[in-house]
Amino acid sequence: MDVKSVLKREPAMLIGGSWIETDGTRLVINPADESTVAEAPEGDASHVEAALEAARKAQRSWGRRSGVERGAALGAVADGIRARQEDLARLVVAEQGKTITEARGEIGAAAGFFDYYASFARAQVGSMFAPEETGEQLFIKSVPYGVVAAITPWNYPAAIFARKVAPAIMAGNAIVLKPHENTPLAALALAGIMQEVGAPPGIVNVVTGAGQIVGDALVRHPLTQMVTVTGSVRAGREILAAAAENITPVSLELGGKAPFIVLEDADLDAAVQNAVNARFWNCGQVCTCNERTYVHRDLYDEFVERFVETARSLRMGDPMREDVQMGPKVSEAELVKVESLVEEAVRQGASVALGGGRPQGEEFERGYWFEPTVLTDATNDMDVVQSEVFGPVLPIQAFDAFDEVVNLANDSPYGLTAYVFTRDLNRAMRAIDDIDFGEVYINKIGPEELQGFHTGYRLSGMGGDDGPYGYERYFRRKTVYLGYDPSTVDETLSNLG
Repeated sequence: MDVKSVLKREPAMLIGGSWIETDGTRLVINPADESTVAEAPEGDASHVEAALEAARKAQRSWGRRSGVERGAALGAVADGIRARQEDLARLVVAEQGKTITEARGEIGAAAGFFDYYASFARAQVGSMFAPEETGEQLFIKSVPYGVVAAITPWNYPAAIFARKVAPAIMAGNAIVLKPHENTPLAALALAGIMQEVGAPPGIVNVVTGAGQIVGDALVRHPLTQMVTVTGSVRAGREILAAAAENITPVSLELGGKAPFIVLEDADLDAAVQNAVNARFWNCGQVCTCNERTYVHRDLYDEFVERFVETARSLRMGDPMREDVQMGPKVSEAELVKVESLVEEAVRQGASVALGGGRPQGEEFERGYWFEPTVLTDATNDMDVVQSEVFGPVLPIQAFDAFDEVVNLANDSPYGLTAYVFTRDLNRAMRAIDDIDFGEVYINKIGPEELQGFHTGYRLSGMGGDDGPYGYERYFRRKTVYLGYDPSTVDETLSNLG
């Protein structure tokens, strides 16, 4: 792939409206065949300093623009993304490995974030309360933080760029974003589009490089007024600790271990197909993926048989092909992690009903491939049920009663997404009440919708993204006591003298 033609330059960081290259670079590897896609600049703390200073200088005038002006700018970005959709999708496939059809959906979602947050151009930006005295007003304004730092993962390099940038700048902030070092190109391409459509220099900055260097400097810097992160639990813990130094507010969207519950009255056809889709999209590399499936014992054997049959039919191969349904894992480290979890599950007593390793064939000799894998005889205490797999592996368990499966679902350090399939409205409502997760889907699967709130409990994070609640994360509050009658004197205070 000709990366230079998509980016319109060699890969470079965007800092204060200028494209910055470095002597040191990092290879961007195609997960499908291990070829080199590009060399990305390796930033350091000095680049973080420059980007934050550029953001600080640009933010004041940007924050003073009207919501209508900022919304128009976001709308232009959305149009720019759609005009380049195919090139951007192919870039995502090359650096991340998802299929071309999934990548097109991701680019459409990226444009959708800018469209959605542009609609907040005339949104409420505060509230008023009745004052205690005449000749006064008391109001609370929503004001931007100023400079926001964003750290994004590798699984949706374009969509999560948009998920962070669009609300942050619509709220009047400037932003410095660090993409994951495995997948920096989509962020650089989107930043280029923003520059092309007229976003002011310094409002959006992208610094590439290692998390332990660039990310750490970004989080610890005193110019950073708010941090928003999507990533692993390990990264979230490190970022939260680093942000504590300056008491910087943090929003974390971390891992997931979604239970997929099939009650005995469920539509089995719908449950099987949705369970397959929710497990294997993006090669299982989604925080909302079906990570563990619980099926009522009356349906268990038939469900497993049909699930295995459907999963076996999934087409793997070159993710640029239109007919391919599942691509590779993103990296060798991720592949080895998945292999280890499956091996440990078998040692702990699970049975492999499908897959279990790397696929055979010339097409899969290079790249980070892993077969769709189904494990039966799983129990809740197994590592594969308790740890986030983030790959195309599904343990399936039988259960006998509603209360039992709710307890199994809640027996997890994670609390992001849960799925329930049932025709019984009463039990659906009970599941909503009793399942201790931030998102609950009944008789459907994701992806999340723009107007919702993507939030998790426990190790799945704090804060959240999307919708009006996600938008609120990019504001802080300023309370104003306004006296407009100059003759008014507070008699209580005057008597003190």
